[in-house]
Amino acid sequence: MHLVDFALEMKSKIGESKEHSATSMHAERKPKNKGSSNRLSAMVYRSRIPTLLISMFATFASIYVAGRLWQDAENRVYMIKELDRITGQGQSAISVDDTLKIIACREQHKKLDALEMELAAARQEGFVSKRLTETNGTYSKRRPLVVIGILTRFGRQNNRDAIRKAWMGSGATLKKMEDGKGIIARFVIGRSANRGDHLDREIDHENRQNNDFIILDNHLEANEELPKKAKLFFAYAVDKWDAEFFAKVNDDVYVNIDTLGATLATHLDKPRLYMGCMKSGEVFSEPNHKWYEPEWWKFGDKKSYFRHASGEMYVISRALAKFISINKNILRTYAHDDVSAGSWFVGLDVKHVDEGKFCCSSWSAGAICAGV
Repeated sequence: MHLVDFALEMKSKIGESKEHSATSMHAERKPKNKGSSNRLSAMVYRSRIPTLLISMFATFASIYVAGRLWQDAENRVYMIKELDRITGQGQSAISVDDTLKIIACREQHKKLDALEMELAAARQEGFVSKRLTETNGTYSKRRPLVVIGILTRFGRQNNRDAIRKAWMGSGATLKKMEDGKGIIARFVIGRSANRGDHLDREIDHENRQNNDFIILDNHLEANEELPKKAKLFFAYAVDKWDAEFFAKVNDDVYVNIDTLGATLATHLDKPRLYMGCMKSGEVFSEPNHKWYEPEWWKFGDKKSYFRHASGEMYVISRALAKFISINKNILRTYAHDDVSAGSWFVGLDVKHVDEGKFCCSSWSAGAICAGV
């Protein structure tokens, strides 16, 4: 660019000199003879030569500068392309959301592989499923097969002691059932309306001796609150244990643990399972009746309940227990816990399994439970 400015400056000065010479010659008013004309032509010719040279020089300088600028632009484009190729910026970048989705997908594949291995192990070794841990790539932690909640009340210690002796066990025996068969059993009870009275103290003392209670501190113990207690049990248990299934049992029922485990092992492939002795009994609208339903009018003109499992014992899968836990504040309860549980699953894509072995009053061979 400096060469162009220099050439233009020189051209301007020569032009000014030419104009000055012409003015001077006109001022002298000399005669126009042949000699003077020749001299004038020679002067004009000599003045045109530098102008032509400077013009050519300026043109070549402009071409040179333009060429260098063009070459610099091409070099910059080339360097940018090379930088993109080396750093990988030239390819379409993956967004943060896409990256998170890819990571989540890989994690799901890992979980699926682990579940497939668990299922294969359960079929080979019995009904206890196992969770794959990251410690030395071995099965070191068991996923419980089922958590059994035995709903009990104040003044029923004799029933609880009978259950401990008959099928639940206590101390080391209870621990062995948990570790060996993946079956966890706990008594479920709320608190007295007079918080801290002798009823609460008796339960606390019994729990210190046996360590086999789930005490629902925010639930007041009352017969009419049994449906709510069942709901709170499922919500509490699924938050504490990552078991395959959760079962509700009354405290006057004998349970065959081995048959229960073998039966549940055949339903591990059902993510939303609701299993029990299914029934659809009559809705009683008479206030004096034992099974009176205050909201009988909600069940239609025929006064018949929808299909639901008998309340003596029924089982739900982990997914349904989580559903109860998430929605416990808005799930409606009716007069009876079995009807209430059945109502929670009416509108869901649930597999209802009517299993005769859960009909505790039948005393049939191979039964899972029996009323005592």
